[in-house]
Amino acid sequence: MLLQIHEPGETPLPHAEDKGAAVGIDLGTTNSVVAVAEAGRTTVLRDAQGSGLIPSVVAYGEDGTVQVGAEARRELLDHPQTVVSSVKRLMGRGIADVKSLAGTLPFELDAAAEGGMVRLRVSGRTLTPVEVSADILRAVQARAEAALGRTVKRAVVTVPAYFDDAARSATKDAARLAGLEVLRLVNEPTAAALAYGLDNQAEGLYAVYDLGGGTFDISLLRMEKGVFQVRATGGDAALGGDDLDHAIAEAFLADRAKSLGEVAITPAEVKQALATGRMAKECLSASPWGEWLIEIDGKTSRHQLDLKTFEALAAPFIERTITLCRGVLADAGIGVEDIKGVVLVGGSTRVPQVRRRVAEFFGREPLANINPDEVVAVGAALQAEALTVGSETLLLDVTPLSLGIETMGGIVEKVIPRNTPIPVAMAQEFTTYQDGQDAMLIHVVQGEREMVGQCRSLARFVLSGIPSMAAGAARIRVTFAVDADGLLTVSAKEAVTGVEQEISVKPSYGLTDDEMAHMLRDSLVHARDDMETRLLAEARVEAVRSLLAVRAALSVDGDLLSDEEQRAIHAALEAVETAVRDAGRDGVQAAAADLEAATKTFAERRMDRGIRAALAGQSVERLGERFGEEENSN
Repeated sequence: MLLQIHEPGETPLPHAEDKGAAVGIDLGTTNSVVAVAEAGRTTVLRDAQGSGLIPSVVAYGEDGTVQVGAEARRELLDHPQTVVSSVKRLMGRGIADVKSLAGTLPFELDAAAEGGMVRLRVSGRTLTPVEVSADILRAVQARAEAALGRTVKRAVVTVPAYFDDAARSATKDAARLAGLEVLRLVNEPTAAALAYGLDNQAEGLYAVYDLGGGTFDISLLRMEKGVFQVRATGGDAALGGDDLDHAIAEAFLADRAKSLGEVAITPAEVKQALATGRMAKECLSASPWGEWLIEIDGKTSRHQLDLKTFEALAAPFIERTITLCRGVLADAGIGVEDIKGVVLVGGSTRVPQVRRRVAEFFGREPLANINPDEVVAVGAALQAEALTVGSETLLLDVTPLSLGIETMGGIVEKVIPRNTPIPVAMAQEFTTYQDGQDAMLIHVVQGEREMVGQCRSLARFVLSGIPSMAAGAARIRVTFAVDADGLLTVSAKEAVTGVEQEISVKPSYGLTDDEMAHMLRDSLVHARDDMETRLLAEARVEAVRSLLAVRAALSVDGDLLSDEEQRAIHAALEAVETAVRDAGRDGVQAAAADLEAATKTFAERRMDRGIRAALAGQSVERLGERFGEEENSN
């Protein structure tokens, strides 16, 4: 028997919990990868055949068995009704986001789940995307434990940079369900840059073009002496290689309908068509032509596709990625000539057309000395080592979209602008709108537009218990905190009483495909109109505030005015009311200015009355002594 000898003070506690190894996991749409880092050296954990890829496919048997990976992918052709694939595209999303093929969804959905999280009916079970992802993560964990010979309980898990709060929360829930502690969620492009930068001692400004099976991200990172700072990020959480498979399958089914007639297809047959589309895409990445068979309802159809036709089908999706690249460069205020290199990430970047178009746009060949399928997991493993053992590297990521609060008039006041480094906490002070207001509704929104109706609503909560004060006297400090995982917490605190409310923002499901892709574009297209709308709303809010203040003053000190003066002020009040209802910004401001002029004398008389009331009963001698004391104290 061997004795373990420890330095003084370093003896482990008896029965101390074994936390196990910490790994990096790339939970992908098409494939998942797990890696480990020790002493700065990374290893992708492989199966007996030497493959590091675990297909993100799960087969649920009628007998309750669960198969994940290559075995499940084989079931896709024979028993497609038992298989779930590309579930990452459903994380944090609703039923309206599920994409159909030939009018049919690739899944059988639970009808009771309408309007909420997607729930799938598979082999007599009802499953959420979180549960399916947990099964994938269990398989990833099992591979890691088999390869390392020890338990694996902790992981850094990567997510697309454009995953919203709901999708990030769903990913953490899936890991928790699989028995994994998530040390951190890291954006996929950031993880890739970390792996590439450390391996190659790279410094300078790099673009990371990440086109996976279901998501696309483009990030600009500056690498300097172990610091990896994201300058800007963009993307689409519903754009990837699956869309190319979908386009091919649509073309095949259209050809089939011409030769065999229109035939209704089932969700299982949709999965077969998509699997055929994926095989065609992969074959055409190496061959100029191919032929494939589709069997539906006992009828087999033969389909030919050449490279030129495939590239025509793929072009619109690839161009969408280039448009997003252009937008991120504009956000960062830099040109393509400032980019030192382009790192390709994701299996879909193996398509030659993608590489050519990226090279054309950036004016240089992308860096090809990394494995695009494995580099994200390698970066995650390095971050896992940094969080458990320590490291000299520093990751500085950013928020992809602005976060703000609704103010009077439906105006968005941005608290955290997009592309702000995280983790971050920012606060602003707000106040009450009416006299005696004892509560405030806090409405949290996300997006780049100026008005609430044009942005995404994230959460609402009420801060109650505000002391009764005049309008504008209360001070409510609203704090937005985004953690290192990109998850948002909002709190509101009233300064006088200390009453406070806090909410962790967790929408029921995430942004729709179009919302996430178009938010930034719409903010640029409509920037001028949005600002005009905002300025009009602000003018109306200020005018109504003046109306309330003047009416309150008249109720208290109206006796200071003659009948004629009162009529003039009431006429000015009516003019403001009409302008707020019907006029533009200039009309509202003009009416408000007329009201201010009409009440100037009234304001002076009220001030005089207030001063006389304050001085009532005070002798001149006593006032002189008080002023003398104040001067001496100063």
